[in-house]
Amino acid sequence: MKTVIIVESPAKTKTIQQYLGSDFIVDASVGHIRELTKQGKGGLGVDVDNGFKATYKVDKKHQTVVKELIKKTKGNKVLLATDPDREGEAIAWHLADVLGLSLDEENRITFNEVTKNAVLEAISHPTKIDMNLVKSQETRRILDRIIGFKLSPLLQKKIKSKSAGRVQSVALKMIVDLEKEIEAFIPTPFYNVKAIFKHFDAEHQLNKSKEIDTEEKLNAILNHIDGPFKVSSVNYRKRSRVAPMPYVTSTLQQDGINRLGYSGAQVMKYAQELYEGIKIGDENVGLITYMRTDSTRLNGQFVTDTLHHIEHTFGKDYVGKVKVKTKENTQDAHEAVRPTSIDRTPESLKHHLSDQQYKVYDLIYRRTLSSLMADALYEEQSIALENHGEVFTYGGSKLVFMGYHKANPDYKEKLDTFLDIEENQLLDAVSIDHELNYTKPKPRYTEASLIKDLEEYGIGRPSTYAETNRTLLARHYIEKKQKALVPTEQGKLTVEQLDLFFSHVINTNYTKKMEKALDEISLGDAQSDAFLGEFYHKFEQLVQHADKEMVKKEPTQVGRDCPLCGAPLVIRKWKKGEFIGCSNYPRCKHTENLT
Repeated sequence: MKTVIIVESPAKTKTIQQYLGSDFIVDASVGHIRELTKQGKGGLGVDVDNGFKATYKVDKKHQTVVKELIKKTKGNKVLLATDPDREGEAIAWHLADVLGLSLDEENRITFNEVTKNAVLEAISHPTKIDMNLVKSQETRRILDRIIGFKLSPLLQKKIKSKSAGRVQSVALKMIVDLEKEIEAFIPTPFYNVKAIFKHFDAEHQLNKSKEIDTEEKLNAILNHIDGPFKVSSVNYRKRSRVAPMPYVTSTLQQDGINRLGYSGAQVMKYAQELYEGIKIGDENVGLITYMRTDSTRLNGQFVTDTLHHIEHTFGKDYVGKVKVKTKENTQDAHEAVRPTSIDRTPESLKHHLSDQQYKVYDLIYRRTLSSLMADALYEEQSIALENHGEVFTYGGSKLVFMGYHKANPDYKEKLDTFLDIEENQLLDAVSIDHELNYTKPKPRYTEASLIKDLEEYGIGRPSTYAETNRTLLARHYIEKKQKALVPTEQGKLTVEQLDLFFSHVINTNYTKKMEKALDEISLGDAQSDAFLGEFYHKFEQLVQHADKEMVKKEPTQVGRDCPLCGAPLVIRKWKKGEFIGCSNYPRCKHTENLT
């Protein structure tokens, strides 16, 4: 008898197989093997009248994979090593069901990094499949099926929108609502007033609050100022800048977008490759831990090794401490995104990695190293200068101790000038300058800032962020202008109708409540069928009401009649854009190019 280990990714099989002897066979499911059928009421694949029992089938592209897995596992011991999250737990259950494995057996193993020690440790401590996690993932899938299958056809029929979804539609609403706020914004004027001295500039204390908003206020200030300025205070203080937390999925994506110029999907693609294993010499090595996580926890042994590395490389003063940060909805089953070994520096791996892999690895390595280093220390000088009741201020900052900045060899600190100045000293200004400015609206969302807010509001999970953005772009609900995400007219229309008919469901608070309920199901603290039942019946009523009341959007007429049947010609859409077609379609199939 052999032991068959089943992972999700074929790339991972090579890395793991080399760790094990000939008594092991490592194979891959290539992701999910089954999908919900389209049977039953509404084609949901779910019996909504009997406890929301789901019906699954092996999808076409996995039929050959499943047949091969059945052959290889027959008569052998099986260990299910799918990814260490709810999605992976669900895939393990589907595999067990298809392969006829007992749920009472300890045939589930998980590891957060694809390294020899982690894999061997997991094999020596198998567990049972966690059915609470499976149920939570199945509930999420059923929710998405109900919303997608009920809402998408309605929007297609009424307003020609292509799809809707539990997370996708809330993200679109966030983008559209911000756009409305920007469009409604009315700029207001304000003045910045500066006193220009020979060696420095000082700003009026009201500049930051933008309170100098009329010419009268400006002139009142300018008329007060006369003669020399008196230095009313000179203060110094030390300030620490705390070392950053290690990466979770959302912060890795944000930095990958902002600092490397990649999309969120690209960041995850290169991180996946690093996780699954890179060929270094004669072996494949997993270089980072699992990259879908919202935990900032670090492995104890890794922390010990890294603190020693910091002391040896930079000195004892640079050794920091472990920071703990927990928040609501965090799944702490695995770790932060980190290197599997702190000894594998980016420089030592550069010739083994593609340029993109190297940049992502360097980002992860530096961030992890920084997180365990000492805080940076600054000295700040703040000076107040007074002239007939008008107060101006100057501030300078110097880096006293680099701390965690030392982990970044390219780090350069902007040095401010400290003034050699004393209290009660009198100084003459060269001039008093003022500048008219206008308040600005909030900036539009970028992919990075949208991911940040999705995480902050508890919408979706780490694995959904990049896909949500990609879907909105693919559906032409938003477009990217430079880096900004701008809603299209179709995106605005979609949110308008969702607000009219589904505002109780498609909003940030309700979506966050859904995520919390899914967390409770994953812990065994809530029942899936009760949660689904309550949602389904309310949602079904909203769909029926919208079907009756939502106004159907008629296609735009072009002002000519069809040469074949005489019906008005209209603008229609297809996956590659727009074209002119007959309004009598499908009875008349006349079409023309839009140009």
